[in-house]
Amino acid sequence: MNEYLLRIENLSLKRDGRELLSQIDLKILPGEVHGLLGPNGCGKSSLAYVLMGCADYTPSEGRLWFAGQDITHQSISARARLGLTLAWQEPARFEGLTVDAYLALGAATETKHADQSWLAEALEAVALEPRSYLHRYVDRALSGGERKRIELAAVFAMRPQLAILDEPDSGVDVLSLGDIAALIRHMASQGTAVLLITHRDEILTVADRASLMAEGRIVFQGNPSPVRQYYSQHYRLGSGKRAAEEKREQHSAVEVSA
Repeated sequence: MNEYLLRIENLSLKRDGRELLSQIDLKILPGEVHGLLGPNGCGKSSLAYVLMGCADYTPSEGRLWFAGQDITHQSISARARLGLTLAWQEPARFEGLTVDAYLALGAATETKHADQSWLAEALEAVALEPRSYLHRYVDRALSGGERKRIELAAVFAMRPQLAILDEPDSGVDVLSLGDIAALIRHMASQGTAVLLITHRDEILTVADRASLMAEGRIVFQGNPSPVRQYYSQHYRLGSGKRAAEEKREQHSAVEVSA
């Protein structure tokens, strides 16, 4: 069982009397890109917050294992030290902090000890010109797309074992999806596993495997192509709730062979 970097077993989450997640089972291998696809409001971000250990997101049942350790009740800082990180759907602004200083905050130790070319590498990985951005401030002067790219550059510089990317395509134009896909594959090539959270199935082509979430449950798992097809047939364009109600009994967890 220890060959998996991340194991989620029978995980459920209740908040304010509502069940947000129900009996989630998910496994991710080292260096794997795993897509988590689903309509807005289905619980994808809630799962990301549970994995990261955010306040008020302790599972009501189930267990989490990461890098061979049970992290179900570990703090967010302990999980970060193990190599788990989250890129938020809405990146933060930092008044008075320059891009180069921001990238240096969480950069891997070996990166910090290298020459400063890693700063340029991180920005180039997200298709930003280093000379134009290194000394800009991470504040409201940057567009949402620019802040998103800079946050992804910071994650790239961290060299985490697992990067949870919550809607990395949010606020980024369609023409930039190729840049994001290239970044994800670059991270995977360096040994970072990626949990790619999205509601846009076209970016799922970058994934090795994928899971489909609806109404707090994993309803379909397998290779990206059949997961995309299932999503298109049952959940796209607002059909998710109706399809989930009709299909839940039959498809609580469907596994597609490679």
